[in-house]
Amino acid sequence: MLKILVAEDDPSTSRLLCAILKMNGYDPVPARDGEEALQIMDHQHIDLLLCDVMMPKMDGFELTQAIRDSGSMLPIMMLTAKSLPEDKHTGFLVGTDDYMVKPPDRQELILRIKALLRRARIVDEHRITIGDVVLDYDTHTVRKGYDAQVLPPKEFNLLYKLLAYPERTFTRLELLDEIWGMDSESDEKTVNVHINRLRTRFYDWPEFEIQTIRGMGYRAVRKV
Repeated sequence: MLKILVAEDDPSTSRLLCAILKMNGYDPVPARDGEEALQIMDHQHIDLLLCDVMMPKMDGFELTQAIRDSGSMLPIMMLTAKSLPEDKHTGFLVGTDDYMVKPPDRQELILRIKALLRRARIVDEHRITIGDVVLDYDTHTVRKGYDAQVLPPKEFNLLYKLLAYPERTFTRLELLDEIWGMDSESDEKTVNVHINRLRTRFYDWPEFEIQTIRGMGYRAVRKV
């Protein structure tokens, strides 16, 4: 059972969050503030942190910064009443992975937690598995049964990025910055060319599909 650390100073909110997590098969571990959360992390394995921003002793921003400064890539979701854009910007700058405003929709909260845990597993294992298809990040190989294709780095990284975030639409500019770098002399047409190459390679693979979202960019859809 995956352990989720719930750093929340309001007792009723903490109990509610822990109850929601238990109902969905997780093992919640409550903490009253950032300092207690760090102490808990020193003594037991935690799979994800769900934290408030406004807490005594050490707030959520300070807690997240401390975790990232230690080198940890623990998935972190901030859940807070602070909904101003600058608050969200601060959260992402210190290293949170996701940010939800209270009160959260319960189903959306669980779906986001599942997505964060899935991406964390992808990072740890350096691979994505979709049915019989396996993408191996270390070798840039896409394998299906006896069919193994070693892709050029840019093609592989583009496919890996899209499949790591299924159903999420990326703009061409986002993909260009992520895969080629902000200093690259390539333009958005380069993304189109590489997408077309990937579609040609995997046109008859039913496990996934790369879709064009008109006027926006691309997304990958897992079919299994």
